[in-house]
Amino acid sequence: MLAYLIRRLINAVITLLVVTLVTFGIFFMVPKLTGSDPALLYIGKTADAASIEGIRTKMGLDDPVLVQYGKFLKGLVVGRDYANGPDVTHCPAPCLGYSFKTEQEVTPLLLSDLPVTLSLALGAAVLWLIGGISTGVISALRRGSLIDRSAMTVALAGVSLPVYFTGLLSSAIFVYWLGWLPQGQYVPFTENPGEWFVQMLLPWITLAFLFAATYARLTRANMLETLGEDYIRTARAKGLPERTVIGKHGLRSGLTPIVTIFGLDLGALLGGAVLTETVFNLRGLGYQALQAIRGNDLPVILGVTLIAAFFIVIANLIVDLVYGVIDPRVRLG
Repeated sequence: MLAYLIRRLINAVITLLVVTLVTFGIFFMVPKLTGSDPALLYIGKTADAASIEGIRTKMGLDDPVLVQYGKFLKGLVVGRDYANGPDVTHCPAPCLGYSFKTEQEVTPLLLSDLPVTLSLALGAAVLWLIGGISTGVISALRRGSLIDRSAMTVALAGVSLPVYFTGLLSSAIFVYWLGWLPQGQYVPFTENPGEWFVQMLLPWITLAFLFAATYARLTRANMLETLGEDYIRTARAKGLPERTVIGKHGLRSGLTPIVTIFGLDLGALLGGAVLTETVFNLRGLGYQALQAIRGNDLPVILGVTLIAAFFIVIANLIVDLVYGVIDPRVRLG
């Protein structure tokens, strides 16, 4: 198990380095290849020539891309100074860049938004895992029944309807019509756990509805396939309780695809759930990314992209480790 863990850690580190190199190249090479000036993406098109040249010097935009990438990696580890003569702007580690449009360091800006995205993604993940897997298992065990057909119809609706529609509809019903839930601002968990839970409940349900539908359909298909295997019939023939047959033998074998997509879905959401955050006015990473795109704020866009990539790589690393626990044969690969 230790050798398997070391291999996966090495792969994760290499993947992160490749992702940062490719992302950095896209953000800094593509503007040059298209004839654009990267300095304008940092300070804006309305800046005068002296300001643009000052940004170009401070950012080292005239250096080769690999040199700029080396400085970027150094900033992540030990911090970085953006210097233009006596004009020095210090960015402490881990430095994801500096927004000269808003005069803010990117890392603290994104870290301040991260709790909102974490709250949204993790809370919704718990709901869609419980709801989706439970619904899928029940539908598989009651195949062809009214419960199965009703559950799959709701799941089809969940897959088909976009988040911005279900979000606005749920707000209209549960907030403005019935008045059961508030439509307010995000409250940090450390300040008021109860208010945090109430404020996040509707966004959780809305986001979980989309993913739970996919998980229910996938779980049902996997369980139907697994329940037809010979070892399941053997377990039943031995007289094992149905709960043991389903939970220990059937569901565990069908969990591998669920773990795979869960790692990808959760990793992507931790990089920002743009539509959900926008619909419910949650100022998380997705909302911040949208504002940065509208304002053409390149350092913030780059920072959000790298954080999203980091979460996806880490989520895949955790998935690989879970594979080793669920199926020991994976460790030999």
